[in-house]
Amino acid sequence: MRPTDPLDRTDIRILEHLQREGRCSNVELAEAVNLSPSPCLTRTRRMEDSGVIASYSAQIAMDKLGSHVVVFSEITLGSHRPPDFRKFEQGAARYPEIVECYNVSGGYDYLLKIVSPTVGLFQELMERLLADEIGIEKFASRIVLRHPYGQRSDPVAVIATGVSSWK
Repeated sequence: MRPTDPLDRTDIRILEHLQREGRCSNVELAEAVNLSPSPCLTRTRRMEDSGVIASYSAQIAMDKLGSHVVVFSEITLGSHRPPDFRKFEQGAARYPEIVECYNVSGGYDYLLKIVSPTVGLFQELMERLLADEIGIEKFASRIVLRHPYGQRSDPVAVIATGVSSWK
């Protein structure tokens, strides 16, 4: 399967189920998508090999580990040449507290999602990023006050078919 090969309904059902139940066995997955185990495993491996299924992971209940803050930081770079973007991205990638990094359009260049034990340690992280001289001209941050619902599954069927569920 090449990344450009279209997914059929069964592939989409496999992906949707794996997003919800990533630890299910192949037998459980096959039953959930109404296939026999052998073709289900073949399809799953094909999507793994092609990179459609990028990885498997656990969602951790961070509040069970300890107190923490989630911060979204808008980063503006001083220069916008390709090497400047690479320098920033490589520098930011060194910090495990930066859990997501998006290069965006609009009034700033990057949106970072940062998870830190305290606001004070978040501020120290930002000071280290500035001291690293990785091209940050300015930044603005927003501390998350509450998180009304958790991470949703990606809208696999909508993206794969190009048809919205609300139409």
